Amino acid sequence: MNALTLLAIAMETKMAKSLILFFHPDPSRSRANAALARAAEAVPGTEVVDMQARFPAGLDMARDGAIEAARLISAERIVLQFPLHWYAPPPLVQSWQAAVLTRMMYVLPETEGACLAGKPLKLAVTTGGAADAYRNGGRNLFPIPEMLAPMRATANRCGLVWSRPFVLHDADNLSAEQLETAARNYAADLTAWRAESSPLFAEA
Repeated sequence: MNALTLLAIAMETKMAKSLILFFHPDPSRSRANAALARAAEAVPGTEVVDMQARFPAGLDMARDGAIEAARLISAERIVLQFPLHWYAPPPLVQSWQAAVLTRMMYVLPETEGACLAGKPLKLAVTTGGAADAYRNGGRNLFPIPEMLAPMRATANRCGLVWSRPFVLHDADNLSAEQLETAARNYAADLTAWRAESSPLFAEA
């Protein structure tokens, strides 16, 4: 697919200042991630894409690569939202990376990959454990920034600007009120993100 065709696809893709790619293996059974996604949808200039609904069997570079590359190109900033499962993103995130980022960065780096350079990237991550478990010497041995290091390295390879992640701990045990507060905090974080540029790290 040539650059002009890709540009045409990007123009037809819904434009969004902030594009949230929502990766959850079963959103219908999610409390925390579903609540965060609903809150994000209410933020002006934000598009939330349920990747599991779109790609239940994973992504294929030949079938899905061009459209998903155009989606990234059309966005001003990108959010990857997912739960940490066994200290890593869900498998669908890796499928997306293999199909879309590999196409953009290695197959078509000049016409597609270059379009990612300078775009801010944020991660929105939930964990099942309490915040205290994610520290040096804690139950999970390492703090969240170290667990997200491979994602940060990926961002660096793609020329994306790493922004401070939004992290929600103990997601399975939050009360309804706590979850509502977390959702409001997420929406506020996304709103404030537009004016932010420093690579800080914040937790909810």
